[in-house]
Order: sequence, then C-alpha cells, then structure tokens
Amino acid sequence: MIDYPHISPSGDSAVTIVFGNKIDDRSNGYVFALKRILESESSLSILSIIPSYSSLLVVYDINKHGQGEITDYIESKLSIVYKSSAKQVKKEIVEIPTVYGGEYGPDLDYVAEHVGLTRDEVIKIHSSVKYKVYMIGFSPGFPYLGGMEKKISCPRLQKPRLRIPQGSVGIAGDQTGVYPSESPGGWRLIGRTPKKLFNVNCEPPVTILPGSYVKFIPINSDEFNSMTEGSL
Repeated sequence: MIDYPHISPSGDSAVTIVFGNKIDDRSNGYVFALKRILESESSLSILSIIPSYSSLLVVYDINKHGQGEITDYIESKLSIVYKSSAKQVKKEIVEIPTVYGGEYGPDLDYVAEHVGLTRDEVIKIHSSVKYKVYMIGFSPGFPYLGGMEKKISCPRLQKPRLRIPQGSVGIAGDQTGVYPSESPGGWRLIGRTPKKLFNVNCEPPVTILPGSYVKFIPINSDEFNSMTEGSL
C-alpha cells in the first residue's frame, strides 16, 4: 500500500510527487500549493513543473541539483503545502461561449436520451457549473475539467471519431472538456466554441491554464458565426 504523499524519480532529472490516487479537490489543492511554492523559490533551477489530477512532475537542472537535494527540499515544504492548500485562492474564470446541439454537438440528443433528460435540461446543467481545470493533456491546450454533474454523465463512444472539429465540447464519463484543435477522439460531442484555446504564437500558447476555472456560456449559431478568433 502506498503512503501519500509519495515522491519518486522520473528519469535522471525529474521527480514526481503523488498526493493521491483519485480525482478530488483535496489532492489537486496540494498539487497547486506545491507548484506555487516551487515557482516562488529562486534558489532552485527548476526547468518545468507539470501538474495533473493528483501529482506534480518537477523537472530540474541536473547540472545544478542532485535528486536528493530536490527531494529533501520538497519534503521540507510539505507541511506548508497542507496549510496553504486550505487557503482561498482567487478563482480565475474563463468564459467559453458554446453553441449546443445540431451540427455543432451531434451527440447532444444521445446524451439527453441516455440520462433521461431533455436537450435543454442537459444544456442548462452543463452550462451552470464553474469547472475546475485539473490538468492540460491529450493534445496541446486540452483542458480536463472537474465538477460536472453526474446526472449528465455519459460513456465514451465505443468507436472513436477520426476527425473532431476544433473547439468541440465533449463529455466522457464524469468529465467534460474542449478539443483545442482538430483531432481524433472518443468523447460525446454536445457543442462547439469559436474560442481558440491553443495558439503557438502566443505566450502562454494555451488560453486555459491548470488551476483556473471554466464557465460555458450558451450562444446560438448566429452568434457563433459572428465571433471571430481575433475578438475572442
């Protein structure tokens, strides 16, 4: 049985700190509390800090630090991590205008039928939540969002689509997310946003960052068509 937190090497120049084995706000709070501490520490040569649901990958300069030094430092900060994670952090909320159903969300009818609700009820439930961005993954800028109501939970497609349009909003199990670029995928598509979530020419290149929150704002097809990438 693993005791948490658990710190283990990830190659010769990184360590992974695991705070749990499930998706919950508590473990994710520890992840971002440690991330803030490491980002504020100027004496360490940290090359990259990558958060996920319940763990943090820390990549360091192997020419300046040994693994033991990094591990000892992290262990010395764990008591602060537990205290600071309980503090209220101002929520950064990113609004995602979304047109639901039709050609934009071809699986909305299936989701409604699967959960025994109307289309409008599914839209109302999906757009009423401020979703926490637990992590970015799968493809550049893809936000994994927590907090979706279980009453609209829906299984993935048995056979993934080969092409999902950029901006598609999907549901998979108890999660929801947005495809930032055209790609294959198996999530149930319920809508689409004109908002561009990934642009390699911007800094940072992603619109939505881990630890922030997302709110879906229902729009109609005319509003969708009138919104240009430049105005979003």
